[in-house]
Amino acid sequence: MSKMEIGKKSCDNEKMIDLMKDYREIFWLNPGVNAEECNETPPAVTVNDIDEAEARLIRFAPYIAKVFPETGKTAGIIESPLTEVPELKKALNADEKQELAGSLYLKCDSHLPISGSIKARGGIYEVLKLAEKLAVEAGLLSYDDDYAVLAEDRFKEFFSKYSVAVGSTGNLGLSIGIISAKLGFKVTVHMSADAREWKKALLREKGAIVTEYEYDYGKAVEEGRALAAKDPKCHFVDDEASVDLFLGYAVAGRRLAKQLKEKNISVDNEHPLYVYIPCGVGGAPGGVVFGLKEIFGEDVQCFFAEPTHAPCMTLGLLTGLHSKISVKDIGLDGVTAADGLAVSRPSALVGRLMETRLQGCFTADDERLYPYLNKLYEGDGIFVEPSACATFRGPYLVEKVYGDMGKKEFKKATHILWATGGSMVPEDEKRSYLNLR
Repeated sequence: MSKMEIGKKSCDNEKMIDLMKDYREIFWLNPGVNAEECNETPPAVTVNDIDEAEARLIRFAPYIAKVFPETGKTAGIIESPLTEVPELKKALNADEKQELAGSLYLKCDSHLPISGSIKARGGIYEVLKLAEKLAVEAGLLSYDDDYAVLAEDRFKEFFSKYSVAVGSTGNLGLSIGIISAKLGFKVTVHMSADAREWKKALLREKGAIVTEYEYDYGKAVEEGRALAAKDPKCHFVDDEASVDLFLGYAVAGRRLAKQLKEKNISVDNEHPLYVYIPCGVGGAPGGVVFGLKEIFGEDVQCFFAEPTHAPCMTLGLLTGLHSKISVKDIGLDGVTAADGLAVSRPSALVGRLMETRLQGCFTADDERLYPYLNKLYEGDGIFVEPSACATFRGPYLVEKVYGDMGKKEFKKATHILWATGGSMVPEDEKRSYLNLR
Protein backbone atom coordinates (compact mmCIF):
# COMPACT_ATOMS: atom_id res chain seq x y z
CA MET A 1 0.00 0.00 0.00
CA SER A 2 1.26 3.42 -0.95
CA LYS A 3 1.91 6.38 1.26
CA MET A 4 -1.19 8.51 1.79
CA GLU A 5 -1.12 11.68 -0.31
CA ILE A 6 -2.80 14.76 1.13
CA GLY A 7 -4.54 17.64 -0.62
CA LYS A 8 -5.47 20.65 1.49
CA LYS A 9 -6.07 23.40 -1.09
CA SER A 10 -8.04 23.71 -4.31
CA CYS A 11 -4.75 24.04 -6.23
CA ASP A 12 -3.89 20.46 -5.17
CA ASN A 13 -6.83 19.01 -7.10
CA GLU A 14 -4.93 18.24 -10.31
CA LYS A 15 -2.24 16.43 -8.33
CA MET A 16 -4.90 14.47 -6.45
CA ILE A 17 -6.50 13.31 -9.70
CA ASP A 18 -3.13 12.19 -11.07
CA LEU A 19 -2.59 10.11 -7.94
CA MET A 20 -6.09 8.66 -8.15
CA LYS A 21 -5.34 7.51 -11.71
CA ASP A 22 -2.58 5.34 -10.24
CA TYR A 23 -4.90 3.88 -7.57
CA ARG A 24 -2.99 5.78 -4.86
CA GLU A 25 -4.60 6.55 -1.51
CA ILE A 26 -5.39 10.23 -1.02
CA PHE A 27 -6.83 12.51 1.65
CA TRP A 28 -8.56 15.65 0.40
CA LEU A 29 -9.89 18.57 2.42
CA ASN A 30 -12.77 20.42 0.79
CA PRO A 31 -11.91 24.14 0.44
CA GLY A 32 -15.60 25.02 -0.03
CA VAL A 33 -16.93 23.55 3.22
CA ASN A 34 -19.15 25.92 5.25
CA ALA A 35 -19.23 28.42 2.36
CA GLU A 36 -22.55 29.95 1.35
CA GLU A 37 -24.47 27.73 -1.07
CA CYS A 38 -24.68 28.87 -4.67
CA ASN A 39 -28.01 29.34 -6.42
CA GLU A 40 -27.33 26.35 -8.67
CA THR A 41 -27.69 23.84 -5.82
CA PRO A 42 -30.49 21.48 -6.90
CA PRO A 43 -33.64 21.07 -5.28
CA ALA A 44 -33.75 22.66 -1.88
CA VAL A 45 -33.96 20.22 1.02
CA THR A 46 -35.17 21.94 4.16
CA VAL A 47 -35.53 21.25 7.85
CA ASN A 48 -39.29 21.03 7.29
CA ASP A 49 -38.70 18.19 4.83
CA ILE A 50 -36.78 16.29 7.49
CA ASP A 51 -39.59 17.02 9.98
CA GLU A 52 -42.09 15.46 7.59
CA ALA A 53 -39.90 12.42 7.00
CA GLU A 54 -39.48 11.87 10.73
CA ALA A 55 -43.24 12.21 11.31
CA ARG A 56 -44.00 9.74 8.52
CA LEU A 57 -41.65 7.14 10.02
CA ILE A 58 -43.42 7.57 13.35
CA ARG A 59 -46.83 7.05 11.68
CA PHE A 60 -45.58 3.83 10.14
CA ALA A 61 -44.00 2.51 13.35
CA PRO A 62 -47.06 0.44 14.41
CA TYR A 63 -47.06 -1.29 11.01
CA ILE A 64 -43.31 -1.94 11.12
CA ALA A 65 -43.56 -3.33 14.67
CA LYS A 66 -46.37 -5.67 13.60
CA VAL A 67 -44.83 -7.15 10.45
CA PHE A 68 -41.19 -7.06 11.56
CA PRO A 69 -41.17 -8.36 15.18
CA GLU A 70 -37.43 -7.71 15.45
CA THR A 71 -38.30 -4.01 15.75
CA GLY A 72 -40.46 -4.60 18.80
CA LYS A 73 -37.87 -3.27 21.27
CA THR A 74 -37.89 0.08 19.47
CA ALA A 75 -41.66 0.07 18.89
CA GLY A 76 -41.24 -0.06 15.12
CA ILE A 77 -38.58 2.64 14.85
CA ILE A 78 -35.75 1.41 12.62
CA GLU A 79 -32.58 2.40 14.48
CA SER A 80 -29.12 1.08 15.31
CA PRO A 81 -26.90 1.29 18.40
CA LEU A 82 -23.96 3.65 18.87
CA THR A 83 -21.18 1.52 20.36
CA GLU A 84 -17.73 2.36 21.67
CA VAL A 85 -15.06 0.10 20.13
CA PRO A 86 -12.04 0.17 22.48
CA GLU A 87 -10.39 -2.98 21.10
CA LEU A 88 -10.54 -1.72 17.53
CA LYS A 89 -9.00 1.52 18.73
CA LYS A 90 -6.11 -0.37 20.37
CA ALA A 91 -5.51 -2.37 17.19
CA LEU A 92 -5.60 0.72 14.99
CA ASN A 93 -3.31 2.59 17.37
CA ALA A 94 -0.78 -0.21 16.91
CA ASP A 95 -1.23 -0.25 13.12
CA GLU A 96 -0.85 3.49 12.74
CA LYS A 97 1.80 3.86 15.48
CA GLN A 98 -0.33 6.73 16.72
CA GLU A 99 -2.43 7.13 19.88
CA LEU A 100 -5.86 8.40 18.92
CA ALA A 101 -6.57 11.16 21.41
CA GLY A 102 -10.36 11.20 21.13
CA SER A 103 -12.94 8.47 21.74
CA LEU A 104 -13.89 6.04 18.97
CA TYR A 105 -17.43 4.80 18.32
CA LEU A 106 -19.14 2.64 15.72
CA LYS A 107 -22.59 3.64 14.47
CA CYS A 108 -23.96 0.17 13.82
CA ASP A 109 -26.16 0.65 10.77
CA SER A 110 -24.60 -2.69 9.90
CA HIS A 111 -27.17 -4.04 12.35
CA LEU A 112 -30.26 -2.05 11.43
CA PRO A 113 -33.32 -4.31 11.57
CA ILE A 114 -35.14 -5.60 8.47
CA SER A 115 -32.36 -5.34 5.89
CA GLY A 116 -29.14 -5.01 7.91
CA SER A 117 -27.61 -1.93 6.32
CA ILE A 118 -27.77 1.85 6.18
CA LYS A 119 -30.07 1.46 3.16
CA ALA A 120 -32.86 0.45 5.54
CA ARG A 121 -33.16 4.15 6.37
CA GLY A 122 -33.71 5.66 2.94
CA GLY A 123 -34.90 2.65 0.96
CA ILE A 124 -37.62 1.64 3.36
CA TYR A 125 -38.67 5.26 3.87
CA GLU A 126 -39.22 5.88 0.14
CA VAL A 127 -41.38 2.77 -0.27
CA LEU A 128 -43.40 3.63 2.84
CA LYS A 129 -44.03 7.12 1.48
CA LEU A 130 -45.22 5.63 -1.81
CA ALA A 131 -47.55 3.20 -0.01
CA GLU A 132 -49.01 6.00 2.10
CA LYS A 133 -49.62 8.21 -0.94
CA LEU A 134 -51.38 5.46 -2.90
CA ALA A 135 -53.51 4.30 0.03
CA VAL A 136 -54.56 7.83 1.05
CA GLU A 137 -55.42 8.81 -2.52
CA ALA A 138 -57.53 5.65 -2.86
CA GLY A 139 -59.45 6.51 0.32
CA LEU A 140 -58.21 3.40 2.09
CA LEU A 141 -56.12 5.21 4.70
CA SER A 142 -56.14 8.51 6.56
CA TYR A 143 -53.21 10.14 8.33
CA ASP A 144 -54.98 9.69 11.69
CA ASP A 145 -55.34 5.92 11.31
CA ASP A 146 -53.34 3.32 13.18
CA TYR A 147 -51.02 2.30 10.35
CA ALA A 148 -50.92 -1.28 11.64
CA VAL A 149 -54.00 -1.77 9.43
CA LEU A 150 -51.62 -1.80 6.44
CA ALA A 151 -50.77 -5.39 7.35
CA GLU A 152 -54.30 -6.49 6.42
CA ASP A 153 -54.82 -8.52 3.25
CA ARG A 154 -56.97 -5.82 1.65
CA PHE A 155 -53.95 -3.51 1.53
CA LYS A 156 -51.69 -6.21 0.12
CA GLU A 157 -54.26 -6.86 -2.58
CA PHE A 158 -54.41 -3.14 -3.37
CA PHE A 159 -50.62 -2.69 -3.52
CA SER A 160 -50.28 -5.77 -5.74
CA LYS A 161 -51.68 -3.65 -8.59
CA TYR A 162 -48.50 -1.54 -8.46
CA SER A 163 -44.81 -2.28 -8.81
CA VAL A 164 -41.52 -0.94 -7.50
CA ALA A 165 -38.12 -1.14 -9.21
CA VAL A 166 -34.58 -0.18 -8.23
CA GLY A 167 -31.02 -0.45 -9.54
CA SER A 168 -28.59 -1.61 -6.86
CA THR A 169 -25.19 -3.08 -6.05
CA GLY A 170 -26.91 -5.01 -3.26
CA ASN A 171 -27.93 -3.36 0.00
CA LEU A 172 -30.39 -0.82 -1.40
CA GLY A 173 -31.93 -3.65 -3.38
CA LEU A 174 -32.35 -5.66 -0.20
CA SER A 175 -34.13 -2.86 1.64
CA ILE A 176 -36.40 -2.02 -1.32
CA GLY A 177 -37.10 -5.67 -2.09
CA ILE A 178 -37.92 -6.72 1.47
CA ILE A 179 -40.26 -3.83 2.35
CA SER A 180 -41.95 -3.74 -1.07
CA ALA A 181 -42.69 -7.47 -1.04
CA LYS A 182 -43.94 -7.28 2.55
CA LEU A 183 -46.43 -4.53 1.62
CA GLY A 184 -47.60 -6.49 -1.42
CA PHE A 185 -45.94 -4.59 -4.27
CA LYS A 186 -44.45 -6.43 -7.23
CA VAL A 187 -40.75 -5.58 -7.00
CA THR A 188 -37.83 -5.86 -9.41
CA VAL A 189 -34.21 -5.27 -8.46
CA HIS A 190 -31.79 -4.54 -11.32
CA MET A 191 -28.32 -5.63 -10.19
CA SER A 192 -24.80 -5.38 -11.55
CA ALA A 193 -22.73 -8.49 -12.24
CA ASP A 194 -20.40 -7.79 -9.29
CA ALA A 195 -23.22 -7.84 -6.71
CA ARG A 196 -22.87 -10.59 -4.11
CA GLU A 197 -24.66 -13.81 -5.03
CA TRP A 198 -26.11 -14.23 -1.54
CA LYS A 199 -27.87 -10.87 -1.85
CA LYS A 200 -29.47 -11.94 -5.12
CA ALA A 201 -30.54 -15.24 -3.57
CA LEU A 202 -32.03 -13.55 -0.50
CA LEU A 203 -34.00 -11.11 -2.64
CA ARG A 204 -35.50 -13.94 -4.66
CA GLU A 205 -36.36 -15.74 -1.41
CA LYS A 206 -38.21 -12.63 -0.21
CA GLY A 207 -40.28 -12.52 -3.40
CA ALA A 208 -38.40 -10.00 -5.54
CA ILE A 209 -37.52 -10.41 -9.21
CA VAL A 210 -33.77 -10.01 -9.72
CA THR A 211 -32.54 -8.91 -13.16
CA GLU A 212 -28.77 -9.17 -13.65
CA TYR A 213 -26.52 -7.16 -15.98
CA GLU A 214 -23.01 -7.94 -17.19
CA TYR A 215 -22.10 -4.29 -16.84
CA ASP A 216 -21.61 -2.16 -13.74
CA TYR A 217 -24.03 -0.51 -11.35
CA GLY A 218 -24.59 2.47 -13.67
CA LYS A 219 -25.93 0.22 -16.44
CA ALA A 220 -28.25 -1.58 -14.02
CA VAL A 221 -29.72 1.75 -12.95
CA GLU A 222 -30.03 3.01 -16.52
CA GLU A 223 -31.86 -0.11 -17.72
CA GLY A 224 -34.10 -0.26 -14.65
CA ARG A 225 -35.06 3.38 -15.00
CA ALA A 226 -35.90 2.97 -18.70
CA LEU A 227 -38.06 -0.11 -18.13
CA ALA A 228 -39.93 1.49 -15.21
CA ALA A 229 -40.69 4.59 -17.31
CA LYS A 230 -42.77 2.42 -19.64
CA ASP A 231 -45.13 1.34 -16.85
CA PRO A 232 -47.33 4.09 -15.31
CA LYS A 233 -47.93 1.90 -12.25
CA CYS A 234 -44.23 1.31 -11.58
CA HIS A 235 -42.28 3.49 -9.13
CA PHE A 236 -38.54 3.59 -9.76
CA VAL A 237 -36.36 4.24 -6.72
CA ASP A 238 -33.56 6.32 -8.20
CA ASP A 239 -30.47 6.16 -6.00
CA GLU A 240 -28.78 8.80 -8.16
CA ALA A 241 -31.46 11.48 -7.81
CA SER A 242 -34.12 10.63 -5.21
CA VAL A 243 -34.91 13.32 -2.65
CA ASP A 244 -37.10 10.86 -0.73
CA LEU A 245 -34.20 8.45 -0.25
CA PHE A 246 -32.06 11.37 0.84
CA LEU A 247 -34.60 12.48 3.46
CA GLY A 248 -34.92 8.99 4.90
CA TYR A 249 -31.17 9.03 5.56
CA ALA A 250 -31.22 12.63 6.86
CA VAL A 251 -33.45 11.66 9.80
CA ALA A 252 -30.39 9.82 11.18
CA GLY A 253 -28.91 13.15 12.28
CA ARG A 254 -31.62 13.65 14.88
CA ARG A 255 -31.47 10.06 15.99
CA LEU A 256 -27.71 10.29 16.53
CA ALA A 257 -28.07 13.57 18.45
CA LYS A 258 -30.42 11.80 20.87
CA GLN A 259 -28.01 8.88 21.31
CA LEU A 260 -25.09 11.21 21.99
CA LYS A 261 -27.15 13.04 24.62
CA GLU A 262 -28.10 9.74 26.28
CA LYS A 263 -24.38 8.90 26.52
CA ASN A 264 -23.57 12.38 27.92
CA ILE A 265 -21.36 13.13 24.91
CA SER A 266 -21.14 16.85 24.26
CA VAL A 267 -20.81 18.29 20.78
CA ASP A 268 -19.60 21.88 20.64
CA ASN A 269 -16.54 23.92 19.76
CA GLU A 270 -14.50 22.32 22.56
CA HIS A 271 -15.90 18.83 21.90
CA PRO A 272 -15.83 18.41 18.12
CA LEU A 273 -17.58 15.51 16.42
CA TYR A 274 -15.95 13.74 13.47
CA VAL A 275 -18.00 11.32 11.38
CA TYR A 276 -16.63 8.99 8.69
CA ILE A 277 -19.00 7.33 6.21
CA PRO A 278 -18.37 4.90 3.33
CA CYS A 279 -19.59 6.35 0.03
CA GLY A 280 -20.84 4.76 -3.17
CA VAL A 281 -23.23 6.80 -5.32
CA GLY A 282 -23.63 9.14 -2.34
CA GLY A 283 -27.32 9.07 -1.38
CA ALA A 284 -27.00 7.42 2.03
CA PRO A 285 -23.86 9.21 3.29
CA GLY A 286 -25.01 12.50 1.78
CA GLY A 287 -28.34 12.33 3.57
CA VAL A 288 -26.65 11.50 6.87
CA VAL A 289 -24.23 14.42 6.46
CA PHE A 290 -27.07 16.80 5.62
CA GLY A 291 -28.98 15.74 8.73
CA LEU A 292 -25.92 16.02 10.97
CA LYS A 293 -25.00 19.48 9.69
CA GLU A 294 -28.56 20.70 10.30
CA ILE A 295 -28.22 19.62 13.94
CA PHE A 296 -24.59 20.40 14.79
CA GLY A 297 -23.46 22.96 12.22
CA GLU A 298 -19.70 23.56 12.21
CA ASP A 299 -19.24 21.47 15.36
CA VAL A 300 -19.46 18.33 13.22
CA GLN A 301 -17.02 17.50 10.45
CA CYS A 302 -17.94 14.70 8.06
CA PHE A 303 -15.71 12.71 5.71
CA PHE A 304 -16.50 10.23 2.95
CA ALA A 305 -14.37 7.11 2.46
CA GLU A 306 -14.13 5.42 -0.93
CA PRO A 307 -12.10 2.56 -2.45
CA THR A 308 -9.11 3.55 -4.61
CA HIS A 309 -10.69 1.68 -7.53
CA ALA A 310 -14.01 3.59 -7.42
CA PRO A 311 -13.65 7.05 -5.82
CA CYS A 312 -16.54 8.53 -7.79
CA MET A 313 -17.75 11.14 -5.27
CA THR A 314 -14.22 12.35 -4.58
CA LEU A 315 -13.63 12.74 -8.31
CA GLY A 316 -16.94 14.54 -8.82
CA LEU A 317 -16.18 17.00 -6.02
CA LEU A 318 -12.56 17.58 -7.03
CA THR A 319 -13.52 18.42 -10.60
CA GLY A 320 -16.86 20.08 -9.85
CA LEU A 321 -18.36 17.85 -12.56
CA HIS A 322 -20.28 15.54 -10.21
CA SER A 323 -22.30 13.04 -12.29
CA LYS A 324 -20.79 14.34 -15.53
CA ILE A 325 -17.57 12.44 -14.84
CA SER A 326 -16.96 8.73 -14.20
CA VAL A 327 -13.94 7.04 -12.62
CA LYS A 328 -13.61 5.20 -15.91
CA ASP A 329 -12.97 8.55 -17.60
CA ILE A 330 -9.63 8.68 -15.75
CA GLY A 331 -8.80 5.04 -16.43
CA LEU A 332 -9.98 3.37 -13.22
CA ASP A 333 -11.67 -0.03 -13.41
CA GLY A 334 -14.28 0.41 -10.65
CA VAL A 335 -13.64 -3.14 -9.40
CA THR A 336 -13.36 -3.43 -5.61
CA ALA A 337 -13.88 -5.84 -2.72
CA ALA A 338 -16.04 -3.07 -1.25
CA ASP A 339 -18.90 -4.15 -3.51
CA GLY A 340 -21.38 -1.69 -2.01
CA LEU A 341 -19.07 1.14 -3.07
CA ALA A 342 -18.41 -0.16 -6.60
CA VAL A 343 -19.93 2.88 -8.30
CA SER A 344 -18.38 4.70 -11.25
CA ARG A 345 -20.48 7.88 -11.32
CA PRO A 346 -21.78 9.86 -8.29
CA SER A 347 -25.16 11.45 -7.63
CA ALA A 348 -25.39 15.01 -8.94
CA LEU A 349 -27.98 15.87 -6.29
CA VAL A 350 -25.74 14.75 -3.43
CA GLY A 351 -22.49 16.07 -4.88
CA ARG A 352 -23.78 19.60 -5.10
CA LEU A 353 -25.30 19.47 -1.63
CA MET A 354 -21.95 18.25 -0.28
CA GLU A 355 -19.96 21.11 -1.86
CA THR A 356 -20.54 23.24 1.24
CA ARG A 357 -21.20 20.54 3.85
CA LEU A 358 -18.60 17.80 3.44
CA GLN A 359 -15.27 18.35 5.17
CA GLY A 360 -13.33 16.05 2.89
CA CYS A 361 -12.78 12.63 1.34
CA PHE A 362 -10.18 9.91 1.55
CA THR A 363 -9.59 6.66 -0.28
CA ALA A 364 -8.68 3.20 1.00
CA ASP A 365 -6.84 0.38 -0.72
CA ASP A 366 -8.76 -2.91 -0.84
CA GLU A 367 -5.86 -4.58 0.99
CA ARG A 368 -6.88 -2.77 4.17
CA LEU A 369 -10.48 -3.96 4.27
CA TYR A 370 -10.31 -7.59 5.39
CA PRO A 371 -7.63 -7.01 8.05
CA TYR A 372 -9.79 -4.20 9.46
CA LEU A 373 -12.86 -6.46 9.36
CA ASN A 374 -11.01 -9.08 11.38
CA LYS A 375 -9.69 -6.59 13.94
CA LEU A 376 -13.21 -5.34 14.68
CA TYR A 377 -14.69 -8.84 14.90
CA GLU A 378 -11.92 -10.35 17.02
CA GLY A 379 -11.62 -7.35 19.32
CA ASP A 380 -15.13 -6.00 19.82
CA GLY A 381 -17.18 -8.91 18.47
CA ILE A 382 -18.90 -6.91 15.73
CA PHE A 383 -19.07 -8.16 12.15
CA VAL A 384 -19.38 -5.76 9.22
CA GLU A 385 -19.07 -6.02 5.45
CA PRO A 386 -15.78 -5.07 3.76
CA SER A 387 -17.34 -1.83 2.46
CA ALA A 388 -17.99 -0.69 6.00
CA CYS A 389 -14.27 -0.90 6.81
CA ALA A 390 -13.18 1.78 4.32
CA THR A 391 -13.49 4.43 7.04
CA PHE A 392 -11.33 2.87 9.75
CA ARG A 393 -8.16 4.86 9.10
CA GLY A 394 -10.06 8.15 8.93
CA PRO A 395 -9.68 9.40 12.52
CA TYR A 396 -5.90 8.88 12.39
CA LEU A 397 -5.61 10.76 9.12
CA VAL A 398 -7.68 13.63 10.49
CA GLU A 399 -5.65 13.94 13.68
CA LYS A 400 -2.39 13.81 11.73
CA VAL A 401 -3.41 16.28 9.03
CA TYR A 402 -5.04 18.72 11.42
CA GLY A 403 -2.16 18.37 13.86
CA ASP A 404 0.33 19.20 11.09
CA MET A 405 -1.77 22.24 10.26
CA GLY A 406 -1.83 23.36 13.90
CA LYS A 407 -5.61 23.48 13.64
CA LYS A 408 -7.19 21.32 16.35
CA GLU A 409 -6.81 19.74 19.75
CA PHE A 410 -8.38 16.29 19.90
CA LYS A 411 -8.45 15.18 23.52
CA LYS A 412 -12.17 15.96 23.81
CA ALA A 413 -13.14 14.88 20.28
CA THR A 414 -15.58 12.08 19.42
CA HIS A 415 -14.92 10.04 16.28
CA ILE A 416 -17.73 7.95 14.77
CA LEU A 417 -17.17 5.30 12.09
CA TRP A 418 -20.48 4.72 10.29
CA ALA A 419 -20.80 0.97 9.70
CA THR A 420 -23.02 0.52 6.68
CA GLY A 421 -23.74 -3.22 6.36
CA GLY A 422 -22.99 -6.69 7.68
CA SER A 423 -25.61 -8.40 9.82
CA MET A 424 -27.44 -10.04 6.89
CA VAL A 425 -24.30 -11.80 5.62
CA PRO A 426 -24.79 -15.61 5.68
CA GLU A 427 -22.55 -17.59 8.03
CA ASP A 428 -20.54 -19.30 5.28
CA GLU A 429 -19.91 -15.97 3.57
CA LYS A 430 -18.98 -14.42 6.90
CA ARG A 431 -16.39 -17.14 7.52
CA SER A 432 -14.91 -16.59 4.07
CA TYR A 433 -14.53 -12.85 4.79
CA LEU A 434 -12.85 -13.56 8.12
CA ASN A 435 -10.36 -15.89 6.45
CA LEU A 436 -9.21 -13.11 4.14
CA ARG A 437 -6.68 -11.26 6.24
